[in-house]
Amino acid sequence: MGGAADELEVVIPYTGPTTTAAALDHAVALTAGLNARVLLVAVHALPYPLPFICPTLVHAHLVEQLMELANHCSLPVQPQVVLARDREEGFRFALKPASTVLVATHRHFWRTEEEKLARSLAHEGHKVALMHIA
Repeated sequence: MGGAADELEVVIPYTGPTTTAAALDHAVALTAGLNARVLLVAVHALPYPLPFICPTLVHAHLVEQLMELANHCSLPVQPQVVLARDREEGFRFALKPASTVLVATHRHFWRTEEEKLARSLAHEGHKVALMHIA
């Protein structure tokens, strides 16, 4: 064995610098002793009236944020920026069927966007862990 099939891929949606950093730290702890890697996905959503192109500065800024987060993680991290009309649509495009997804969110009294994303991805058949941070 020992091939890519033995590797666990954990997908972490970029939801902000602090929540994503916490999710990466948690992924390291959860996968200790496993052959794991992280797919770090940022979705740049463009509403319909705008042309379907990502301005170079915006793309460069997203890539820079992802690379900075990846450099602080002890797991191998593959950063990916997805351009989509809708945030959830972008994540659907980036995920393989039945992906393992770790979503971090701040604790609030109301349902957060991250919680809505986690619920939507779970309904689509992905294995989703939702992590609340202080």
